[in-house]
Amino acid sequence: MALAGISTLGVKLFYGVETVAGTKPASFTQLTRINSIGGLTITSENIDASALEDEVTRYVAGRGDADGSIAVTVNLTQDTISEWETVISAAATAKASNLSTWFEVYSPSLGGDAFFIVAEPPTAIPMPETNQNELWTVEMTLTVNEYKGMDTAVIPN
Repeated sequence: MALAGISTLGVKLFYGVETVAGTKPASFTQLTRINSIGGLTITSENIDASALEDEVTRYVAGRGDADGSIAVTVNLTQDTISEWETVISAAATAKASNLSTWFEVYSPSLGGDAFFIVAEPPTAIPMPETNQNELWTVEMTLTVNEYKGMDTAVIPN
């Protein structure tokens, strides 16, 4: 009997900085109080493969497009502000050394795998929208440099 689906319970977001360019980091740090992590849709560009004899345009699949960014919604606390300031600083230092920052989306239901994205965090913590009697959250938009897909999870001890 097939499972009905995979729950989001226990999903965690981690980040890690390369020590060797192009290589998945060996260690990652958890980012806390995450409310949501946007998904990526991979769509192929259409390349016109028509010829003069074609009466209807024909296409072949081109390169995949991973949408360009992912929104991560974070509960704003003193701890999460500090965490994201550290991510922003670490990513800037890495970029200056031609190294990248990776993000790992881990679920205990994936059997030891996780989703990996090479991305750049925003350059500053955005200002949250403010309404009465609501939780302050901020949307940290990660600019996707490369979608790595699923691979073996790297979980901190």
